[in-house]
Amino acid sequence: MYTQFFGLTEKPFSITPDPHFLFMSERHAEALAHLVYGVTESGGFIQLTGEVGTGKTTLTRSLLERLPDTVDLAAILNPRLTVAEFLCAIFDELGIARPDSTSTRDLVEALNQHLLHAHERGRKTVLLVDEAQNLDADVLEQLRLLTNLETAKQKLLQIILVGQPELRTLLARNDLRQLAQRITGRYHLEALNAQQTIAYVRHRMAVAGASSEVFTSGALWEVHRAAGGIPRLTNVICDRALLGAFSEESHKVTRGIVRRAAAEVQGTTAPAGTASAPRRPYALWAITLAAVAFGIWGVTNGKKTATPTAAVSTSAAPSQEQTSNNAASEQKNVMIPLSSRELRVSNRLAPLPDTRPAPKPVTATMANLLADGRFDTGTDTAFAELFARWGAPLRNGGPPCSQAQLQGLKCAFQVGSLRLLRTMNRPAILSLVDKDGDAHNAVVIAVDENTMTLRFGNQEQRVAINDVMQYWLGEFLVLWRPLHGDLDLLLPGTRDPAVQWLRDALANILSLPAASDDPTYFDTALRRQLQTFQRTRRLEADGKAGVQTMIAINSARALPGTPYLEAP
Repeated sequence: MYTQFFGLTEKPFSITPDPHFLFMSERHAEALAHLVYGVTESGGFIQLTGEVGTGKTTLTRSLLERLPDTVDLAAILNPRLTVAEFLCAIFDELGIARPDSTSTRDLVEALNQHLLHAHERGRKTVLLVDEAQNLDADVLEQLRLLTNLETAKQKLLQIILVGQPELRTLLARNDLRQLAQRITGRYHLEALNAQQTIAYVRHRMAVAGASSEVFTSGALWEVHRAAGGIPRLTNVICDRALLGAFSEESHKVTRGIVRRAAAEVQGTTAPAGTASAPRRPYALWAITLAAVAFGIWGVTNGKKTATPTAAVSTSAAPSQEQTSNNAASEQKNVMIPLSSRELRVSNRLAPLPDTRPAPKPVTATMANLLADGRFDTGTDTAFAELFARWGAPLRNGGPPCSQAQLQGLKCAFQVGSLRLLRTMNRPAILSLVDKDGDAHNAVVIAVDENTMTLRFGNQEQRVAINDVMQYWLGEFLVLWRPLHGDLDLLLPGTRDPAVQWLRDALANILSLPAASDDPTYFDTALRRQLQTFQRTRRLEADGKAGVQTMIAINSARALPGTPYLEAP
């Protein structure tokens, strides 16, 4: 109903577990990587738990899409079965004929024969049990016995148990301790924190085709407050909020609209004064996930230039949520949506040139740094500093990322955690938002356990990481130098000269032979080598060579001319 009104290609907040919309929080990424590894490399049990609506089913659907063709899957979605019924369900899922007898002994023997034949053909068999907290104790014991089906070197059946937190309590029982000891991997999905909820909403809107921010910053924080970080409840509230905004013919979802939507969803009465409720002091942190500065040279002196797409301000249009200060903020920070992956643009320049020598690094607070007019936090200055780190000239008159390509470099905009920033190990432009909602940029050049060293033009300051995290929502941009052509993604089954670069690089890093009948073909052996490398770098072990993996490979090879994050 509202998709055309907001310029969307599909509904962004359906509660069906569509892997297309999967949002990878750090915990989700770790869980999926471990599941993929467990399915392809090990045997026994893997346990995945989480509260209702935290994304377990969507995660397992994503896992199933990543299974290689050599894996046979039996998925039991309703485990309230007797032992015999459960075993018969496995036969049905695997598409094999049941024996004439339905005794447990005969069923297990027939299943064992099938698994042995599958193993001889080079196939793996995976049993996935959803809602596993509903399994009876005797069925769980039978599952444990099924893991006894093995050859001299390998288990014949991999079992994945997915359930609510009660599953952990169930498996902690003394009479099930033998099964618990066979669990090789345990992951528990927590509710999203505020920053993750904001990124989650933006992610789903972007996947659905949104070209500009629809939810105001106050609305995003209200979504987190109302949903408590539960993705399913977030979906329901956001869907109802979009419908509410559509009914009011408003192209912005405000905090008041979200409050009314949450009240309807939860069957409560919206608090009085929702339309003019005061902001939380931190609500303005969540300004739009806006624009890679791929086109920031089209913004000068804080004024908008004509573009095919309407420019979006970091401040929402005046509404009951805003104060008169927003109008001034809108003039200071202008963003042009040129890509679905974009960087906040800040045009705040120092009022006067500062000719004093750069101060020695000292510990400072982010609040003081962002409020101090001596520090240039504009995007132009940040890009100039980043290019200088690579020894690359940056000229006025063209988008910086286009200039990067002319010099053999590429921009990579990322949304992730501090761990991802460390893994990529490159100087990066951080998108920062102060308590007044103004956008700022700084270049991080060094990171240690507790502090970051940031560059603001010719000013350098060392700041506590915990302090930076209050102003950073995980958005950053790095430069990197591809050494294999222009591809940003290499997939198994690909035949391309870049595959030989990947093969030779991994052989060098892992001290393995690079020999292959067809070195330009991305075969299964190369995929396994890549997964091994990804796990050593704590990247998602999906066996695909994307930007993050390629940057990590370049870092591992310590290529000359590449700047890295230093220790302060």
